[in-house]
Amino acid sequence: MRLKDVTIQRSIDDVFRFYRGFRNLPRFLGDVTAIEPLGRATYRWTIQGPLGVRVKWKVKMTEEDTNELIRYETVTSPGLRTYWEIHFAQGSDAGQTELREVIGKFPFEEVSANVHRLNRSWKWEE
Repeated sequence: MRLKDVTIQRSIDDVFRFYRGFRNLPRFLGDVTAIEPLGRATYRWTIQGPLGVRVKWKVKMTEEDTNELIRYETVTSPGLRTYWEIHFAQGSDAGQTELREVIGKFPFEEVSANVHRLNRSWKWEE
């Protein structure tokens, strides 16, 4: 398990809503190029792998607690399972959000890059 924290200069409601809009994820998740809804809590993610290989993963949201937590995982064999937890908390100043990403896959550098891209490329188009 790996984790990374970042402070975002937006309200917790804005950050949660943006992250929960899974169509926004390819904007800051480095290897995710597309997300298609398959059902209420299930999505097909297209991942750009090494050497230009594209892979499609089925991902299911397993838990959601508004403005606090989003948890999702791949739907695959247990040995290949990858999971993510995104924790949201009020920052120390008004209008700030503390975001913690916990991820059950490697490499850790990807987690760090993801949360920093989210913070740097903050555009609120929904």
